[in-house]
Amino acid sequence: MRPAFSRLPLTVDLPLLLQALAGVVETRWQGHFNSAYYSGDWSGVALITPADALTELSPGRGQPVIREPWSRDERWQAALGDWPLQIVSARLLRLGPGGCIHEHRDYDLGGPDADLRLHVPLLSAPGVDFWLEGQIIPMAAGECWFLDLARPHRVVNRSAWPRVHLVLDCRPGPWLEQQIADGLPTTPVPGNGPSDLARFQQCVAGDPNLAQALQGVQDVEAFIECALALGARQGLHFSREELRTAMRHGRRQWSDQWKA
Repeated sequence: MRPAFSRLPLTVDLPLLLQALAGVVETRWQGHFNSAYYSGDWSGVALITPADALTELSPGRGQPVIREPWSRDERWQAALGDWPLQIVSARLLRLGPGGCIHEHRDYDLGGPDADLRLHVPLLSAPGVDFWLEGQIIPMAAGECWFLDLARPHRVVNRSAWPRVHLVLDCRPGPWLEQQIADGLPTTPVPGNGPSDLARFQQCVAGDPNLAQALQGVQDVEAFIECALALGARQGLHFSREELRTAMRHGRRQWSDQWKA
């Protein structure tokens, strides 16, 4: 069984990748197709796309189609060295300052024959948290990570700068599987900390104005919208599903206290 994550023992030429990134014109960035999964700027540039993908940024199982700027700028592939990878998709994915990718799962990456997703952070300032199954994955610029994103994950960018990753979807094979296994012993320990929702709950508990704003909302859906908006003003991002789960848990605690 594959691990949830592994920092691979591979070296990329980060300065070369950053030079190539600087050469990408702004008009090439497209909004991510999963518009319900994020707030703020989550956009991408397609470098390699499966032929059967619905959009340039979408997954697929068809033959890889090389797109600009990969085809016109040899620095992209040169920076990866001679890795024997069968790349079916390559994208630049950017999360702007204050942006949030809500918790979700990429179900197409599940199963033993599914593609394996590699993340190479290019720009990642302190204040960017990538959560995978409730743990913060400590990815640093220039590293290469395997992430099993069929598991629940989300990202928050609290910094003032965009976060940009080079994301590669590759066919599984003995060489890549060995890199994942070899990387495990030196993979940094993930971080743990309170979720944005927990932080928001702490803010409400300590701020009478926030508490009063929420107490005045009786309709459940209106309450959720209000909480999401108030949280975003604090730089805290959480999903409707997270909030509904917490509300159900709170009602259960209230009723359980009266049971013998």
